[in-house]
Amino acid sequence: MLNNFFRKIGHVLCFLFITGAVYGQQDPQFTQYMYNGMFYNPALVGKEDGFRFSALHRSQWSGYTPTTGQGGAPVTQLFTGQGRLSEKNIGYGFVLINDNIGATNNLQFNLQGSYDKKIGRVNLSVGAYGGVASSSLDYGEIIVVNPEPNLPNSGKENQLALDFGIGVLIDRGDYFLGLSSKHLNQPSFDFGDGTYANQLQNHTYLLFGYRIRPIGQLRIEPSLLVKSVGFNNFSYDLSVMATHQNRINAGLAYRLQESASLIIGYSLLKDNSLRLGYAFDLVTSGLNAKSGSSHELLLRYTLGNGNPKAVERVIQRTPRFRF
Repeated sequence: MLNNFFRKIGHVLCFLFITGAVYGQQDPQFTQYMYNGMFYNPALVGKEDGFRFSALHRSQWSGYTPTTGQGGAPVTQLFTGQGRLSEKNIGYGFVLINDNIGATNNLQFNLQGSYDKKIGRVNLSVGAYGGVASSSLDYGEIIVVNPEPNLPNSGKENQLALDFGIGVLIDRGDYFLGLSSKHLNQPSFDFGDGTYANQLQNHTYLLFGYRIRPIGQLRIEPSLLVKSVGFNNFSYDLSVMATHQNRINAGLAYRLQESASLIIGYSLLKDNSLRLGYAFDLVTSGLNAKSGSSHELLLRYTLGNGNPKAVERVIQRTPRFRF
C-alpha cells in the first residue's frame, strides 16, 4: 500500500515539474529548510529529545538597490524553540519570523504542538499551530504612479490577525513524507480601509526526504520541498546533504528558476550542542530585477540531549561477526 502511495506522489511531482512554476509565495524562503522543518510543518516539532533552539538570518539578493526609493531586498530572521514529552509522545515549540521587504514588515509568531504514534514500522505524526500575524506598511516608502485620494503619503499602519495551520508526517526511518497547510484562515490586512486588501494566502508544503548510510559515520540525505500557494502557483527546492560523524555537513541545493546553492555546517563544541550553518545562493534567473547572490546564516543549540559524549553506533558487518 505504501509503495503504491509513494508511486502516486511521484507521478504528481513529475506533473508539477513539467508544468513549471509561477511565483506568488508570501512566506519567506530558506535554503537550509532541512534544518527548519517546523517552520513548514508543525508535525515536525519535537521530533527529537532535548530542547532545541535555532536562529537564522537571511539576506536575499544581497546588495540589491531599486531604481527608486530605498531598500527592496528581502531580509528575514527566523527563531525557533522546541521540546518533547517523550513519555506522552508530544512535541511542542514556537516559531517567530520577522520578514522585511521594502515598505512592508511582516511578523509571525505561533505556538506549535504535535503527537506521534508508532503504527507497525511507520511513525505517524500530526501537528497544528495557532498564533498571530502582523503586517505593517510604511506609506512614506511607497512610490505610486497614479495615487488615490484615500492613500496616505506618510506615516505607518499596522494590523494584527489570527493565524492557524496543520500538518502530518509519515516517517519510516529511511525515508519520510510530510504534508502541511499554513494560513488556513487566510488572515487579511486592510489597515482599516476596506478598499485595500492584503490577504495572506493559504500555503501548502510537501516535504520528502531519504536517509542513506553508505559507510560508517557518513550520512547522505537528499530531500525535496514542494511549495504551493492556493494550489495555483508551484515551486520546489531540491537538496542533497552529506554529514560526517554528526559534526561536519555539506551539500548542494537548487531552487526552481531562482538559484543554485552551497550549504556547509560545523559543530562548534565537542558535544555537538552548538552548530553553525551557512548557505550561499547563486541567483541564476531574473537577474534584471535581483542581485546575484543571497546569504543565510544559521545557529542551532541543543540542551539536554542525553549523554553528550555518546557516539552514534552504526552496525559494522564482517564475514563472521555482527556488532
